[in-house]
Amino acid sequence: MHTYIHAYMHTFIHTYIHTYIHTYIHTYIHTYIHTYIHTYIHTYIHTYIHTYIHTYIHTYIHTYIHTYIHTYIHTYIHTYIHTYIHTYIHTYIHTYIHTYIHTYIHTYIHTYIHTYIHTYIHTYKH
Repeated sequence: MHTYIHAYMHTFIHTYIHTYIHTYIHTYIHTYIHTYIHTYIHTYIHTYIHTYIHTYIHTYIHTYIHTYIHTYIHTYIHTYIHTYIHTYIHTYIHTYIHTYIHTYIHTYIHTYIHTYIHTYIHTYKH
């Protein structure tokens, strides 16, 4: 009877521990780790990376490019065009037209009219 009970205890308990608990550990815990944790890592972390980081890249970088760089381009280049080119046109071209062309008209044409016509009048009218 002692041997039978001992054999029963050894067989049943060992079988229980080896089969049920091992199966539980192998199936449930492994499945939990492999399925749930993997799914969590794949879904949540991937979603975090894809959504949050993508949103960060899209929002921050896009906003930076669209706002800061665009503002820089709009402000700096526009200011350059408006100030430098305008100043160039106003100062250089205006100065050229006003000074050089005016001087040309005033000096050359006036001198021509004054000298040539005066000479003509003086030569042919006398």
